[in-house]
Amino acid sequence: MKLIGKKIGVLFESDYFENEIFYYKYRFPEEGADLHFLTRLWGQERITFHGHEYKVPMDCWESFENMSDEELRSYSAIIVPSGMVSDRLRYTEDVTKIPPATEFLKRVFAEKSVLKGIICHGLWLTAPAPELVAGRPLVCHNNLIGDAKAYGAIYTNEDVVVDGDLVTGRSGGHAHLFAKKIIELLSTPD
Repeated sequence: MKLIGKKIGVLFESDYFENEIFYYKYRFPEEGADLHFLTRLWGQERITFHGHEYKVPMDCWESFENMSDEELRSYSAIIVPSGMVSDRLRYTEDVTKIPPATEFLKRVFAEKSVLKGIICHGLWLTAPAPELVAGRPLVCHNNLIGDAKAYGAIYTNEDVVVDGDLVTGRSGGHAHLFAKKIIELLSTPD
């Protein structure tokens, strides 16, 4: 129980990679973490999202929209998962504005006490705000190496890369290594 008293948020949307999300769903609480799946609720009380591979339904009832700074600082980590989640969260009604999920991610990056985790295609969520990763070593899905370089990031060919308060993982298939590193970092005394 290394994560008692720690709160972890995982951004969530349709086309999630079931194996990764279900791993987090059980692994983080197994260590005592208070786990929350966060999305845009579009004014609804809850939304049922379906996975990418097996179309498994999973309900989400918590939103990052209108989250106060105080509540944001109550999180020990915010994770942007793999798969199509970040692409769906990049949607914006007003194309002259940054997507709400990227605006939220900018707020997360401004809080140095919150560990940021981005794995695989989760890097897409930084596309509208490349300054978040510019100049930072990271890893992402092999298909996004060009994107990472275009964002000004320093692509690093490892399965998991840690750069201060940023942890990145290669792919959803590496979720176990990614989660292990997050658990290790959150359970290490400051």
